[in-house]
Amino acid sequence: MGTMPENKLLISMAVPMMLSMLVQALYNVVDSIFVARISEDALTAVSLAFPVQNLLIALGTGTGVGINALLSKSLGEKNQKLANKVAHNGILLMLFSAIACALFGVFGSRWFFTTQTDDLVLIEYGTQYLTIVMSCSFGIFGQFITERLLQATGRTTLSMYTQLLGAVTNLILDPILIFGWFGLPAMGITGAAVATVLGQIISAVFGFWLNIKKNPEIQLNMKELVPDGAVIKKIYSVGIPSIIMGSIGSVMTYGMNLILMGFSSTAAAVFGVYFKLQSFIFMPVFGLNNGMVPIIAYNYGAKKKDRMLRTMKLAIMYAVGIMFVGFLVMQIFPVQLFSLFEASADMLAIGVPALRFISISFLFAGFCIIAGSTFQALGNGMLSMIVSIARQLVVLLPVAYLFSLTGNLNLIWLAFPIAELMSVVLSGVFLYRMYQKVIKPL
Repeated sequence: MGTMPENKLLISMAVPMMLSMLVQALYNVVDSIFVARISEDALTAVSLAFPVQNLLIALGTGTGVGINALLSKSLGEKNQKLANKVAHNGILLMLFSAIACALFGVFGSRWFFTTQTDDLVLIEYGTQYLTIVMSCSFGIFGQFITERLLQATGRTTLSMYTQLLGAVTNLILDPILIFGWFGLPAMGITGAAVATVLGQIISAVFGFWLNIKKNPEIQLNMKELVPDGAVIKKIYSVGIPSIIMGSIGSVMTYGMNLILMGFSSTAAAVFGVYFKLQSFIFMPVFGLNNGMVPIIAYNYGAKKKDRMLRTMKLAIMYAVGIMFVGFLVMQIFPVQLFSLFEASADMLAIGVPALRFISISFLFAGFCIIAGSTFQALGNGMLSMIVSIARQLVVLLPVAYLFSLTGNLNLIWLAFPIAELMSVVLSGVFLYRMYQKVIKPL
């Protein structure tokens, strides 16, 4: 972390994460492809469930960002005692998060769908799916913490194995449980949810085993699972802004769903399909992030300014390149992409211009993502939160709503590149400020 050439180190840490993230994106897309074969209503219901699922992911990844940054910094400072405390408190925080999500899954799932639609079919499909996903969220939270512990010590290849196992499990179980293969009853949308959570649980169990057996930098001991207020405060000082950022994404998608349902349920289904497809582009960049953050945090703790700067520049270059490829794919192949989801003529008529308009924002997003993660790695996640709030709540949603008043659905999609333009300007200003106040004086 402190001596290997930066490009080699970033690639060695990020590529396994990027590959595993691609597999994650693949099984998210395949999940929706199978659900679309049930009916368009089933696909729409899964799309309407996304804000709550995104909130769950925001809670897990945001907490994980705080754990990862503090753990990497502790290891860079050779503070083994603090590193172990961070690991144990991270496990506790993920457990508490899983309990909270399970309670919402049992008592809040049906209510959530009634706030978006009065279509009883959509409500029933959505409640079945969301109740299972949220009630069994201990699997995905276990996956989050075990992956972060491996990533913080540079074992991204092992982290990739846990994600691959969960993804492959889900891919195998999806058609079996949804359509009732091998003599099993056809479970429909319930089968999609069960396949998802089983993959997450298996991944979490394997991840804990790898940390105990293959991660000597962190010593896990059940007797040390004791809350430490000071450590939790430090974790959340970085993690809460990230959680809020992810939560803002949930508010944005919820608001967009309400706007789009005012046009048609097909428009909401298109938006859901877009989010599945864009994960193929964004997930590798997030994998790049996960490889970059511990490098920057470690070298920040070790006061190695030049290594930090070179790592940041490389990450920005790779992220912008990935996003440009994604832009080209969505501009050239929108019909083929929607055809994967049994798209009707109405869905194609809405979806093709949607992909082409929204993907313009990809040209700016790569820089913004890396800048935001850099703020978090340097212990100033508040700047990332400000950018995210400005992009999604101050610009994107209001602009989308104003465009919806024209009655022209296609105009709504333009809110995405407009918001991203604002984001790149704000991110650039904050990155320069961080360089002057934090990096340059090292």
